[in-house]
Amino acid sequence: MLFPFPPTSAPPPRVVITGAGIVTALGLGWKPNAEGFRAGRPAFRPVSLFDVSRQRVKTAAEVDLPDALPPTGLSRRQLARLDRAGKMLLLAANEAWQQAGWKSDLEPGRADLPVSPAAQQRRPTGQTRDVPLVLGTTAGGMSLGEDYFRQAVQSPGRHRRQPTRAIHYQPQVQARMVLDALGFNGPITIISNACASGSNAIGHAWNLVRCGHAERALAGGYDALSLLVFAGFDALQALSPTVCRPFDARRDGLALGEGAALVALETLEQARRRNAPILGELIGYGTTIDRHHLTQPQPEGNAALTAMNLACDAARLGPKDVDYINAHGTGTVLNDSAEASAISRWAGPRAATLPVSSTKASIGHLLGAAGAVEAVICLMALREQWLPAQAAFETPDPACNFPIVRQPRDAQLKVALSNSFGFGGVNATLILRRWA
Repeated sequence: MLFPFPPTSAPPPRVVITGAGIVTALGLGWKPNAEGFRAGRPAFRPVSLFDVSRQRVKTAAEVDLPDALPPTGLSRRQLARLDRAGKMLLLAANEAWQQAGWKSDLEPGRADLPVSPAAQQRRPTGQTRDVPLVLGTTAGGMSLGEDYFRQAVQSPGRHRRQPTRAIHYQPQVQARMVLDALGFNGPITIISNACASGSNAIGHAWNLVRCGHAERALAGGYDALSLLVFAGFDALQALSPTVCRPFDARRDGLALGEGAALVALETLEQARRRNAPILGELIGYGTTIDRHHLTQPQPEGNAALTAMNLACDAARLGPKDVDYINAHGTGTVLNDSAEASAISRWAGPRAATLPVSSTKASIGHLLGAAGAVEAVICLMALREQWLPAQAAFETPDPACNFPIVRQPRDAQLKVALSNSFGFGGVNATLILRRWA
């Protein structure tokens, strides 16, 4: 799926990443996450956010949020209304924005006033006004919805804070908070395609920039742990009662985590014009749906294979050009076997030497944030030249005819591919290239 290009003979602009923000159970920001993923360090612990005494599984990858958020344009009242998911979203967005060196020219209370052409010309380098914000999420402000429901059932006549919960439960309101915090305007797009949401959001933003609909875009995904989601996966018996071990012959389920990741995308021309440091380049995106089953992937991974091929077509490269795959790799029996089939068929002879790992073994499945976080992990690996090690891997599944990265090691990487495959058969693949 691609947007139509404007009628011109010029090739599409190259789209680079000038900022990246990440929040996971391994830490807040680039450095602690890069160290954790490089080592393949697991971040699971007993759940403390809600009562899991009635659940089969009692562990997850929780984020340690800071006592205070970084200074932004949000008022004290707005900050007080942020739920857990909103805080992680704000942390990741602020890191990406600051790293990109983008500046706001919106004055408090004047966000909707037009900017004259003369003012546009006087705008300092890096300053921006209209930036599309594209976010993927599955649960949004689910914890606020749980609070609303709990109070409505226990105290139906009590309405204090209920309107605020109902409003801020909506993901577009959480997105609007990002605009208010960083001081910019722009269209907001919310994508909720299950586990492919974060990748779809970045891919959609890439298309917007590549096809001339915007010079810049801020995109990614976020999701927080909540009782409803945790209990739902547990009731489906999809959670591992032991250890999450993707592609292992003894795998018995996924593990849940939480987090957020956003990237600042812009044209290469724009980045060079303002002498911005470039973290990497996004060169390919493909997305498909297999319509096979609500929760089960198509066994041979046909649509997943097509998504990988579409991304390669956009990037104008093939399996021989890819140096690492960050697999969707949930740790469930059906998902991993279908993805193994798709990777093997896509890679052909290259599969025997193509390093693959699933970082969900370290931080769990982040649902709508998963694809965005894993794209940033690929960016880290490309910039720092290492392969993300996969925790808790012992016995390879016979369906995997590719090597799983078991130990931390340095590597010469130029191109990385990231897969995200969601409930309902939605598939998304992103391809990133190292910026030397």
